[in-house]
Amino acid sequence: MTTVPDILLPSPSPLRAPFQQLAARLSAALMLLCLVVGVMTASLARAEDFLPPEEAFRFSAQLGASGDIEVQFKIAPGYYMYREQFAFSTEPAAAMTGPARIPAGKIKFDETFQKDVETLRDTITIMVPVNMSAMPFTLLVRGQGCADAGLCYQPQDYRVPVAGGKVDDGRSVWSTFGSLLGANDISLSDALSRQGAAQTILVFFVLGVLLALTPCVLPMMPILSAILVGDRVKSSRPRLRGLGLAALYVLGMSLVYTLAGVAAGLSGEGLAAALQTPWVLGIFAALLVVLALAMFDVFTLQVPASWQTALSARASAIPGGRATGAFAMGAISALIVGPCVAAPLAGALLYISQTRDVVLGGAALFALAWGMGVPLLVAGASAGALLPRAGAWMDGVKRFFGVLLLAVAWWMLAPVLPAWLAMGGWAALAILSATLLRAFDSLPAEAGFGRRVGKALGILFALLGVLQAVGLASGGRDPWQPLVHLTRVERVAALPPVAAGSAKASPFASALAGGSASADSAASSAAPGAAPTLDQLLKGTPTQPATGQQPASGQHAVFTRIKSVADLDAIVAASDRPVMLDFYADWCVSCKEMEAFTFPDPNVAAQMAQMRVVQADVTANDAQDRELLKRFRLFGPPGIIFFDANGRELHESRVIGFQNARRFGDVLTGVLRGS
Repeated sequence: MTTVPDILLPSPSPLRAPFQQLAARLSAALMLLCLVVGVMTASLARAEDFLPPEEAFRFSAQLGASGDIEVQFKIAPGYYMYREQFAFSTEPAAAMTGPARIPAGKIKFDETFQKDVETLRDTITIMVPVNMSAMPFTLLVRGQGCADAGLCYQPQDYRVPVAGGKVDDGRSVWSTFGSLLGANDISLSDALSRQGAAQTILVFFVLGVLLALTPCVLPMMPILSAILVGDRVKSSRPRLRGLGLAALYVLGMSLVYTLAGVAAGLSGEGLAAALQTPWVLGIFAALLVVLALAMFDVFTLQVPASWQTALSARASAIPGGRATGAFAMGAISALIVGPCVAAPLAGALLYISQTRDVVLGGAALFALAWGMGVPLLVAGASAGALLPRAGAWMDGVKRFFGVLLLAVAWWMLAPVLPAWLAMGGWAALAILSATLLRAFDSLPAEAGFGRRVGKALGILFALLGVLQAVGLASGGRDPWQPLVHLTRVERVAALPPVAAGSAKASPFASALAGGSASADSAASSAAPGAAPTLDQLLKGTPTQPATGQQPASGQHAVFTRIKSVADLDAIVAASDRPVMLDFYADWCVSCKEMEAFTFPDPNVAAQMAQMRVVQADVTANDAQDRELLKRFRLFGPPGIIFFDANGRELHESRVIGFQNARRFGDVLTGVLRGS
């Protein structure tokens, strides 16, 4: 009788010679592929025309020997700063005891100001006299510089808290932890520039741990658990065995994150979008389904002998439950299952793209990936204590992980499927889970505690499946809130459609309205309340509700879709209010979380109604999409960019990755207050 395929089980005997040869060839091919990708991306990479201000003018501050604060700017070659544009003050003002001592500069005629100005280059040190007994206080610094090639930057502001006899300019590892927990990609890239190698690696490892319980990592847990369960079925290994398999899985994941990240940073383009296609997702989802069927012992069914022999031969040829299998599954999972663009990842990629420092940037990515793998390592180390040994218990454990594998497979496919089909799949999976947990079987009087808990969970899954099915049948398309459309029917109908000239309506909004995730919008610009076209936008037609109106509960301001940099520039130039640009893709899980949980929040929706909100759908990943992403040094969605009423990009307000309503509301408050 055929057992579970070897992709989940270790073999107690040595690997056969043919398999060793195949594994060696696959490993060689993988290394060659990585080398080719690295060479190609390096040859195609080119430096940005201008450095961001954080790189051009590196700021630091420390306490001087005389008790004054020593402010230092390290100015990149080809750049300079204006002496007369420096400004220093403190909060409270009494903490500063005199004017700052700024070194003399070199006189030059400046085309921007049309007069002779003093410019400073290389490294400059400025002494700011302060009264340290007035602590705590904050030193405020402003400076402005330009590039010799002709670009002049906006004035840059710096805040330096002074307390406890220490000056905190953000360079220490502890201040880095505090300031970078909610930082965006630019701040993280700047931290990489200022921190030492050891501090950088430690900080990014901790940031990876904080990302561990996000959609980037959680879908990998069932895959690794299935490998560990398979290992336990065939062999009673010590706890070290599970930890070793988990470590190899995380190593494969970490190497792929590092190599793909370095390649993306050098080329300036993310790789996730190229892999999030129906064909690639479908192939990996099919592999997970095969593993799940193996967990259900489907391959032990009595089929014709020739079929059974062929199936067994195919299954046993797959490297799994062993070092090679765990490493390979980790590498594949990193590419397909977890293509998240969170702020730490985006910051490391941005640093690599700007500085070409592959060593430090790659080390930060590697540390980030290992931090994200901590829960997987804990699961591996706990396998010996938590997973029951071979026996009757294992049948239930195998079925449990089989369902989880099916859930991961469907979770991967759902973004590229019609909304009704995705929701129907979740309903079917919930009913299947209830059946496997024997929710519909009678419970004998002598049933133990475990059997009763299993039946209770099965009933909960059955109710969940029924809710999904009822929601689907009544026109719902949101699996997170299957019945919410019944309370929003009038509100959704009253939502202004997306501009007639835009590409398509927001997929999540279409889903709420009863359409598929990819349904095109059909709007009439003449309809009452309809969102305007791009031409109307440029003429000043408001895109938000009329003055005094706020979006209804559960709604958010309607996005106007843009496709090109020219579309965006035209809207920003014509706007008399702040502009919010949201990058979206159908396969982006965090984007849909923002659509479902953050944007509809009443406070967030009210603040968005005071802005012009536009959205770039980069699902197609065509030339225009890549141009838009590269314009803002993004490597993929989610990403939200803000502009003030004067059209200036607000770098400090960038949002990368998912943010809950409270955090995002704070960002919007800062944008509106600054405008």
